[in-house]
Amino acid sequence: MGEREDGAALFADGVPRTCFPDILQAITNEHQHLTQSNEYKSRWSFYLVLAGVVTTFGSSLPVGYNIGVVNTPAEVITQFCNESVISRYDVILDKRWLDLLWSSVVSIFIVGGCTGSIMGAFFADKLGRKRATIVTSGLWIIGALLFLLCERANSVEMLILGRLVVGLSAGLTTAIVPMYLTELAPPELTGAMGVACPMGVNVGVLVGQVMGLNFLLGRPEDWTYLLSVYALLVIVSLPLLCMLPESPKYLYVVKRDEETALKELSRLRGVSASVLTEDIDMLREEVQAAEALSDQQWSMWRVVTDPRLRLPLLLACSMQAGQQTSGINAVFYYSTTIFKQAGLSEANAQYATIGCGFINVCTAIVMVKLLPVKGRRTLLLPSILSATILLAALAAAMKFISVVSFMPYVCMVAVLSYVLVYGFGLGPIPYFIASELFEVGPRSAGMAWGSLANWGGNFLVGMCFPLMRESIGAYSFLVFSGVTGALYVFQRFYFPETRGKTPAQITELCSKGFRSRPRSSHELKV
Repeated sequence: MGEREDGAALFADGVPRTCFPDILQAITNEHQHLTQSNEYKSRWSFYLVLAGVVTTFGSSLPVGYNIGVVNTPAEVITQFCNESVISRYDVILDKRWLDLLWSSVVSIFIVGGCTGSIMGAFFADKLGRKRATIVTSGLWIIGALLFLLCERANSVEMLILGRLVVGLSAGLTTAIVPMYLTELAPPELTGAMGVACPMGVNVGVLVGQVMGLNFLLGRPEDWTYLLSVYALLVIVSLPLLCMLPESPKYLYVVKRDEETALKELSRLRGVSASVLTEDIDMLREEVQAAEALSDQQWSMWRVVTDPRLRLPLLLACSMQAGQQTSGINAVFYYSTTIFKQAGLSEANAQYATIGCGFINVCTAIVMVKLLPVKGRRTLLLPSILSATILLAALAAAMKFISVVSFMPYVCMVAVLSYVLVYGFGLGPIPYFIASELFEVGPRSAGMAWGSLANWGGNFLVGMCFPLMRESIGAYSFLVFSGVTGALYVFQRFYFPETRGKTPAQITELCSKGFRSRPRSSHELKV
């Protein structure tokens, strides 16, 4: 085999061409066999694995990191905010105003997440999935610089602006990256690639908790480094991100650039486009489906008003919002208190909370293996139902935690079990499900709405949970249980199995709106 027509080096199973004649001949024979027999089978290619690794550590991990990292240095940051306001404005803030300022630092991240979600559809369609992710990486770096310099500049405004910028980056990431990865993957691997983003978020939360320990960056004088250290991964990942192929589906269906799409598809799969007949046929089917839905620009508003897409949109948004309103952040908030009441020391309770984050990461890794062989519906529904039961059990156990001697241990079991079942469906699946429910044309808008619902649910819990905690205490988890139970009922009636189906087939399943009912996966053949 010589050089490809585009001059790029050929790869076979991830091995670059060398000057050794035997290796070259083996690669040539394999390629000729594939071309003649047309028996190419989907597999993990070099660029597919690289895309999953690079976006997980360089894009998704910073999302989780910035969610979890602010809890540890909260007291130190509040003190910095107070001193900055006094020295610059000669104003002394009382506790109420300090709490409000700290709430602004925390919540502006979620505001940025909502804004980034809305902007995600525009950037994904105008710039492309890959270039939009590159722009997002730039925003991550800008946010880290603002964190790093805010103390030297004695500027609380820089701190708040940094939180807004990283929130914007997080919203763009959750709207774009899962879509990019699932569009790169062959149908058999879309579930595994879809888990990469939530796995990165889970790893980021865990890393943020670990880096906040005193022997790492948890000392008071290190708080600016603690907030900004994630940028090292972004900087390392950025050159590799630039090497990745653009989504062939975006190029073929949205941009209608067939030549470039096929070149990128060939580079992504590691073989000549002439043997990728199944992938090319699927691209053509998506073009026909897009033409059937008309060639107009798919804005977020148009997706809402199109009756054919109403049920997929409700499924994606309810799943994303339900992921947050199931109370996962509230469970993590209470976990340290529960572990301390069970007899653990302050340090050990902190380590136990980190252990909950570790469980989240481990289940995400297992899901990479499970999703390609198990259906989405098969995993999601038991996860939601189990979470509903465990939240109710946690509420009951917490109500009597000071009355019955063994109740703290029941609470511990309930917390750990909830985190476990959450990770086997409710945690990872909502992140990428919109990419399977929507065809390529309206997909970016559908992903943006789903991401917005996720951040909106996060904001709602963040605003309501403190009030619920003060007014009804442990019964807060009964509210979360009720919301999660309602999500189970809705998904049980209307969520179709998406594994093994094309987006066009999913659209057909949901075309009757609320008169639709999910069908088993064998009723429609791919």
